[in-house]
Amino acid sequence: MDTDLRRVVLIVSLLNLGYFGVELLVALSIGSVSLMADSVDFLEDASVNMLIFFALAWTARTRARVGMAMAFILLVPALAFLWTAWAKFMDPVPPEPFALSLTGLGALVVNLFCAYLLVAYRHTSGSLTRAAFLSARNDAFANVAIIAAGLATAYLWQSAWPDLIVGLGIALMNLDAAREVWEAASEEHDVAA
Repeated sequence: MDTDLRRVVLIVSLLNLGYFGVELLVALSIGSVSLMADSVDFLEDASVNMLIFFALAWTARTRARVGMAMAFILLVPALAFLWTAWAKFMDPVPPEPFALSLTGLGALVVNLFCAYLLVAYRHTSGSLTRAAFLSARNDAFANVAIIAAGLATAYLWQSAWPDLIVGLGIALMNLDAAREVWEAASEEHDVAA
């Protein structure tokens, strides 16, 4: 089971790392807050899954501590949102809607595939795999919102606001996931101690 799980989290890590690069380049080229926040989220997911890959060989107590550390890692996209949102407030030009939606669609495909790979393991190895599954699941919801922001910008409201609102939603989802992982890791740490 651990061998299969390690293989899955390695695949998920590499997929996330690859799409981080794609999304970052598009975010920079079109000036999108939501894509910037989501690209950092892809990098965070790649890091979390790589950490899980190594942590599965460690003791339960060490894994619980790693789970607690991952709760803080999940906060990184929220900080990235704040930085890019500030820049967008200073220059409120809407991002190019077609590129925004198309990139969000690509991210959705990657995240749904990752969630599919992880769903069988979401209750295995405690907070570690829970963090990986929650990240992939939440990211799929965020990607649907990014697609909607692109469509809203194209057809309803030529403004930076749809992109900013979605970026805020991504940041809030990551805060909630960080809370869930912290609670699960704290319980595991208490049991292991």
